[in-house]
Amino acid sequence: MNRRIVADRGDHGRRLDLVIRRHLADLPGATRTQVQGWIAGGGVTVTGRAIRRAAARVAAGDVVTVLLPAELVAGRTAMTPQDLALDILYEDEHLIAINKAPGLVVHPTYRHTEGTIMNALLWRARGWAESNRPSMVNRLDKLTSGIVIGAKTARAHAAMQRALAGERAVKEYLALVYGRVPRSRGTIDLRLRRDPRDRRRVVAATDGAPSLTRWERLGRVRAAPAGLALLKCGLVTGRMHQIRVHLAASGWPIVGDVKYGRPLWRDIADGNLRDALRGFPRQALHAWRLAVSHPMTGAPLRLEAPPPADLQRLLALTGLVECAG
Repeated sequence: MNRRIVADRGDHGRRLDLVIRRHLADLPGATRTQVQGWIAGGGVTVTGRAIRRAAARVAAGDVVTVLLPAELVAGRTAMTPQDLALDILYEDEHLIAINKAPGLVVHPTYRHTEGTIMNALLWRARGWAESNRPSMVNRLDKLTSGIVIGAKTARAHAAMQRALAGERAVKEYLALVYGRVPRSRGTIDLRLRRDPRDRRRVVAATDGAPSLTRWERLGRVRAAPAGLALLKCGLVTGRMHQIRVHLAASGWPIVGDVKYGRPLWRDIADGNLRDALRGFPRQALHAWRLAVSHPMTGAPLRLEAPPPADLQRLLALTGLVECAG
Protein backbone atom coordinates (compact mmCIF):
# COMPACT_ATOMS: atom_id res chain seq x y z
CA MET A 1 0.00 0.00 0.00
CA ASN A 2 1.26 3.47 -0.89
CA ARG A 3 0.87 6.38 1.51
CA ARG A 4 0.90 9.83 -0.12
CA ILE A 5 2.14 12.83 1.87
CA VAL A 6 2.06 16.44 0.71
CA ALA A 7 4.73 18.38 2.55
CA ASP A 8 3.52 21.60 4.15
CA ARG A 9 5.35 24.69 5.37
CA GLY A 10 6.20 22.98 8.63
CA ASP A 11 8.11 20.33 6.67
CA HIS A 12 10.14 22.76 4.58
CA GLY A 13 13.87 22.17 4.99
CA ARG A 14 13.44 19.16 7.30
CA ARG A 15 14.97 15.71 6.88
CA LEU A 16 12.96 13.26 4.82
CA ASP A 17 12.81 10.62 7.56
CA LEU A 18 11.50 13.15 10.08
CA VAL A 19 8.84 14.41 7.67
CA ILE A 20 7.63 10.85 7.07
CA ARG A 21 7.58 10.09 10.81
CA ARG A 22 5.51 13.20 11.44
CA HIS A 23 2.87 12.30 8.86
CA LEU A 24 2.76 8.61 9.81
CA ALA A 25 2.26 9.27 13.51
CA ASP A 26 -0.88 7.14 13.37
CA LEU A 27 1.19 4.04 12.58
CA PRO A 28 2.90 2.79 15.77
CA GLY A 29 5.19 0.54 13.72
CA ALA A 30 6.57 3.40 11.61
CA THR A 31 9.58 4.05 13.83
CA ARG A 32 12.39 6.29 12.65
CA THR A 33 14.60 3.22 12.16
CA GLN A 34 11.91 1.56 10.04
CA VAL A 35 11.41 4.70 7.98
CA GLN A 36 15.14 4.99 7.32
CA GLY A 37 15.13 1.38 6.14
CA TRP A 38 12.27 2.07 3.72
CA ILE A 39 14.16 5.04 2.33
CA ALA A 40 17.41 3.11 1.91
CA GLY A 41 15.52 0.27 0.25
CA GLY A 42 14.01 2.50 -2.43
CA GLY A 43 10.50 2.49 -1.00
CA VAL A 44 10.17 6.28 -0.88
CA THR A 45 9.81 8.76 -3.72
CA VAL A 46 9.73 12.55 -3.61
CA THR A 47 7.73 14.10 -6.45
CA GLY A 48 8.18 10.92 -8.49
CA ARG A 49 11.93 10.45 -7.88
CA ALA A 50 13.28 7.69 -5.64
CA ILE A 51 15.30 9.10 -2.75
CA ARG A 52 17.60 6.81 -0.75
CA ARG A 53 19.05 9.36 1.71
CA ALA A 54 17.18 9.78 4.99
CA ALA A 55 18.88 13.17 5.47
CA ALA A 56 17.60 14.54 2.14
CA ARG A 57 15.73 17.79 2.67
CA VAL A 58 12.08 18.27 1.79
CA ALA A 59 10.48 21.42 0.39
CA ALA A 60 6.94 22.63 0.97
CA GLY A 61 4.69 21.20 -1.72
CA ASP A 62 6.78 18.08 -2.34
CA VAL A 63 4.71 14.93 -2.77
CA VAL A 64 6.26 12.11 -0.77
CA THR A 65 5.04 8.59 -1.55
CA VAL A 66 5.86 5.79 0.88
CA LEU A 67 5.44 2.10 0.06
CA LEU A 68 4.25 0.62 3.35
CA PRO A 69 4.97 -3.04 4.17
CA ALA A 70 1.86 -5.19 4.00
CA GLU A 71 2.31 -6.48 7.54
CA LEU A 72 2.39 -2.93 8.89
CA VAL A 73 -0.84 -2.00 7.15
CA ALA A 74 -2.52 -5.26 8.18
CA GLY A 75 -1.50 -4.77 11.79
CA ARG A 76 -2.62 -1.16 11.95
CA THR A 77 -5.30 -0.38 14.45
CA ALA A 78 -6.95 2.97 14.99
CA MET A 79 -6.11 4.74 18.22
CA THR A 80 -8.96 4.50 20.68
CA PRO A 81 -10.12 7.65 22.51
CA GLN A 82 -9.98 7.00 26.26
CA ASP A 83 -11.22 9.07 29.18
CA LEU A 84 -7.94 9.24 31.10
CA ALA A 85 -6.91 11.80 33.69
CA LEU A 86 -4.16 14.19 32.59
CA ASP A 87 -2.30 16.83 34.58
CA ILE A 88 -2.86 19.84 32.30
CA LEU A 89 -0.37 22.68 32.77
CA TYR A 90 -1.63 24.91 29.96
CA GLU A 91 -4.20 24.83 27.18
CA ASP A 92 -5.47 27.17 24.48
CA GLU A 93 -6.95 26.75 20.99
CA HIS A 94 -3.54 25.80 19.57
CA LEU A 95 -1.59 23.86 22.19
CA ILE A 96 -1.92 21.69 25.27
CA ALA A 97 0.89 21.14 27.80
CA ILE A 98 0.84 18.12 30.10
CA ASN A 99 2.85 17.12 33.15
CA LYS A 100 3.52 13.49 32.24
CA ALA A 101 3.57 11.05 35.13
CA PRO A 102 6.39 8.49 35.28
CA GLY A 103 5.34 5.26 33.62
CA LEU A 104 2.84 6.98 31.31
CA VAL A 105 3.49 6.35 27.61
CA VAL A 106 3.15 9.30 25.24
CA HIS A 107 2.13 7.54 22.02
CA PRO A 108 0.70 4.06 21.34
CA THR A 109 3.17 1.32 20.38
CA TYR A 110 2.86 -2.39 19.75
CA ARG A 111 3.49 -2.99 23.45
CA HIS A 112 1.30 -0.12 24.67
CA THR A 113 -1.73 0.18 22.41
CA GLU A 114 -3.89 1.94 25.01
CA GLY A 115 -3.61 4.09 28.10
CA THR A 116 -1.31 6.65 26.47
CA ILE A 117 -1.41 10.43 26.39
CA MET A 118 -2.52 10.30 22.74
CA ASN A 119 -5.47 8.09 23.66
CA ALA A 120 -6.45 10.66 26.27
CA LEU A 121 -6.04 13.59 23.87
CA LEU A 122 -8.24 11.91 21.29
CA TRP A 123 -10.96 11.74 23.94
CA ARG A 124 -10.55 15.42 24.77
CA ALA A 125 -10.48 16.32 21.07
CA ARG A 126 -14.16 15.41 20.77
CA GLY A 127 -14.87 18.89 22.07
CA TRP A 128 -12.41 20.67 19.79
CA ALA A 129 -13.10 22.29 16.43
CA GLU A 130 -14.02 19.72 13.78
CA SER A 131 -10.80 20.25 11.78
CA ASN A 132 -8.53 19.88 14.82
CA ARG A 133 -6.69 16.67 15.60
CA PRO A 134 -4.10 16.16 18.38
CA SER A 135 -0.46 15.36 17.74
CA MET A 136 2.57 15.30 20.02
CA VAL A 137 5.22 17.96 19.47
CA ASN A 138 7.77 16.35 21.80
CA ARG A 139 8.03 13.09 23.68
CA LEU A 140 9.62 11.70 26.81
CA ASP A 141 10.72 8.18 27.64
CA LYS A 142 8.13 6.12 29.47
CA LEU A 143 10.02 6.39 32.77
CA THR A 144 10.91 10.09 32.48
CA SER A 145 8.39 12.53 33.92
CA GLY A 146 7.58 16.14 33.09
CA ILE A 147 6.44 18.52 30.37
CA VAL A 148 5.20 17.27 27.02
CA ILE A 149 3.47 19.46 24.44
CA GLY A 150 0.57 18.52 22.20
CA ALA A 151 -0.71 20.48 19.23
CA LYS A 152 -4.31 20.76 18.04
CA THR A 153 -3.56 21.53 14.38
CA ALA A 154 -0.81 20.65 11.90
CA ARG A 155 0.10 24.33 11.66
CA ALA A 156 0.53 24.67 15.43
CA HIS A 157 2.55 21.44 15.51
CA ALA A 158 5.03 22.63 12.90
CA ALA A 159 5.30 26.11 14.45
CA MET A 160 5.90 24.74 17.94
CA GLN A 161 8.58 22.36 16.69
CA ARG A 162 10.38 25.31 15.10
CA ALA A 163 10.04 27.34 18.30
CA LEU A 164 11.45 24.55 20.48
CA ALA A 165 14.40 24.16 18.12
CA GLY A 166 15.17 27.89 18.28
CA GLU A 167 18.10 29.35 20.20
CA ARG A 168 15.83 31.23 22.64
CA ALA A 169 13.88 28.17 23.77
CA VAL A 170 14.61 27.09 27.36
CA LYS A 171 14.23 23.36 28.11
CA GLU A 172 15.36 22.47 31.62
CA TYR A 173 15.44 19.09 33.34
CA LEU A 174 16.13 17.97 36.89
CA ALA A 175 18.47 15.02 37.29
CA LEU A 176 19.55 13.31 40.51
CA VAL A 177 22.97 11.81 39.85
CA TYR A 178 25.67 9.83 41.59
CA GLY A 179 29.03 11.58 42.01
CA ARG A 180 30.67 14.53 43.67
CA VAL A 181 30.21 17.00 40.76
CA PRO A 182 32.99 19.34 41.90
CA ARG A 183 32.12 22.27 39.62
CA SER A 184 29.04 24.47 39.97
CA ARG A 185 28.18 24.54 36.27
CA GLY A 186 29.46 23.47 32.89
CA THR A 187 28.77 22.30 29.35
CA ILE A 188 28.87 18.81 27.88
CA ASP A 189 29.68 18.84 24.17
CA LEU A 190 29.69 15.22 23.05
CA ARG A 191 28.53 13.86 19.69
CA LEU A 192 25.93 11.08 19.86
CA ARG A 193 24.58 8.42 17.52
CA ARG A 194 22.51 5.25 17.71
CA ASP A 195 24.37 2.17 18.87
CA PRO A 196 24.72 0.02 15.70
CA ARG A 197 24.38 -3.13 17.83
CA ASP A 198 21.23 -1.93 19.61
CA ARG A 199 19.15 0.81 17.99
CA ARG A 200 17.36 1.43 21.30
CA ARG A 201 20.60 2.78 22.80
CA VAL A 202 22.69 5.87 22.11
CA VAL A 203 26.49 6.04 22.27
CA ALA A 204 29.10 8.78 22.13
CA ALA A 205 30.93 8.76 18.79
CA THR A 206 33.12 11.15 16.83
CA ASP A 207 30.88 10.62 13.79
CA GLY A 208 27.70 11.27 15.76
CA ALA A 209 25.36 14.25 15.65
CA PRO A 210 26.44 17.41 17.51
CA SER A 211 24.90 17.32 21.00
CA LEU A 212 25.17 20.00 23.65
CA THR A 213 23.92 20.04 27.25
CA ARG A 214 24.41 22.87 29.73
CA TRP A 215 24.19 21.97 33.42
CA GLU A 216 24.17 23.65 36.81
CA ARG A 217 24.63 22.01 40.18
CA LEU A 218 21.67 22.94 42.37
CA GLY A 219 22.88 21.04 45.41
CA ARG A 220 24.90 18.05 46.60
CA VAL A 221 25.19 15.81 49.63
CA ARG A 222 28.05 13.68 50.86
CA ALA A 223 26.21 10.32 50.68
CA ALA A 224 29.57 8.70 51.37
CA PRO A 225 31.41 7.39 49.59
CA ALA A 226 29.66 7.75 46.22
CA GLY A 227 28.12 11.21 46.57
CA LEU A 228 24.83 12.57 45.20
CA ALA A 229 24.02 15.80 43.37
CA LEU A 230 20.94 17.44 41.93
CA LEU A 231 21.58 19.00 38.53
CA LYS A 232 19.60 21.35 36.32
CA CYS A 233 20.27 20.37 32.72
CA GLY A 234 19.45 22.61 29.78
CA LEU A 235 19.04 21.05 26.35
CA VAL A 236 20.66 23.03 23.55
CA THR A 237 20.14 20.13 21.15
CA GLY A 238 17.49 17.46 21.66
CA ARG A 239 18.96 14.07 20.81
CA MET A 240 17.49 10.78 21.95
CA HIS A 241 18.60 10.01 25.54
CA GLN A 242 20.95 13.00 25.38
CA ILE A 243 21.00 13.97 29.06
CA ARG A 244 21.25 10.36 30.22
CA VAL A 245 24.23 9.60 27.98
CA HIS A 246 25.98 12.95 28.55
CA LEU A 247 25.80 12.67 32.33
CA ALA A 248 26.87 9.02 32.38
CA ALA A 249 29.83 9.84 30.11
CA SER A 250 30.82 12.62 32.54
CA GLY A 251 30.95 10.15 35.43
CA TRP A 252 27.60 11.25 36.92
CA PRO A 253 25.07 8.55 36.01
CA ILE A 254 21.45 9.29 36.80
CA VAL A 255 20.01 7.44 39.78
CA GLY A 256 17.86 4.52 38.64
CA ASP A 257 19.06 4.56 35.02
CA VAL A 258 19.57 0.87 34.26
CA LYS A 259 20.35 1.50 30.58
CA TYR A 260 23.24 3.93 30.99
CA GLY A 261 23.98 4.00 34.71
CA ARG A 262 25.54 1.76 37.32
CA PRO A 263 24.19 0.43 40.64
CA LEU A 264 26.22 2.88 42.71
CA TRP A 265 23.66 2.67 45.52
CA ARG A 266 25.84 -0.22 46.67
CA ASP A 267 28.48 2.32 47.68
CA ILE A 268 26.19 4.36 49.95
CA ALA A 269 26.96 3.76 53.63
CA ASP A 270 23.63 5.08 54.97
CA GLY A 271 21.31 2.05 55.00
CA ASN A 272 18.02 3.93 54.63
CA LEU A 273 19.32 6.02 51.73
CA ARG A 274 20.93 3.01 50.11
CA ASP A 275 17.64 1.09 50.20
CA ALA A 276 15.71 4.05 48.77
CA LEU A 277 18.16 4.47 45.91
CA ARG A 278 18.16 0.75 45.18
CA GLY A 279 14.36 0.68 45.08
CA PHE A 280 13.86 3.76 42.91
CA PRO A 281 12.14 2.20 39.87
CA ARG A 282 13.20 4.57 37.09
CA GLN A 283 15.74 7.15 35.98
CA ALA A 284 15.49 10.16 38.29
CA LEU A 285 15.00 12.58 35.41
CA HIS A 286 12.22 15.16 35.14
CA ALA A 287 11.41 17.66 32.37
CA TRP A 288 11.02 20.60 34.71
CA ARG A 289 10.73 23.93 32.93
CA LEU A 290 10.05 25.19 29.43
CA ALA A 291 10.07 28.76 28.17
CA VAL A 292 9.43 29.80 24.59
CA SER A 293 7.56 32.40 22.58
CA HIS A 294 4.11 31.06 21.77
CA PRO A 295 4.47 30.05 18.11
CA MET A 296 1.02 31.35 17.13
CA THR A 297 0.61 34.49 19.26
CA GLY A 298 4.20 35.49 20.04
CA ALA A 299 3.36 35.86 23.75
CA PRO A 300 5.82 34.43 26.32
CA LEU A 301 4.95 30.87 27.29
CA ARG A 302 6.55 29.70 30.52
CA LEU A 303 5.74 26.31 32.00
CA GLU A 304 6.91 24.52 35.12
CA ALA A 305 6.02 20.96 36.15
CA PRO A 306 6.53 20.12 39.84
CA PRO A 307 8.47 16.88 40.33
CA PRO A 308 6.22 13.84 40.88
CA ALA A 309 5.73 12.28 44.30
CA ASP A 310 8.31 9.51 43.86
CA LEU A 311 11.09 11.96 43.04
CA GLN A 312 9.95 14.38 45.76
CA ARG A 313 10.21 11.61 48.35
CA LEU A 314 13.69 10.63 47.20
CA LEU A 315 14.88 14.24 47.19
CA ALA A 316 13.46 14.73 50.69
CA LEU A 317 15.39 11.70 51.93
CA THR A 318 18.62 12.97 50.41
CA GLY A 319 18.07 16.47 51.79
CA LEU A 320 18.01 17.99 48.31
CA VAL A 321 14.26 18.66 48.05
CA GLU A 322 14.62 22.40 48.70
CA CYS A 323 17.00 22.69 45.76
CA ALA A 324 14.17 21.79 43.38
CA GLY A 325 11.90 24.56 44.63
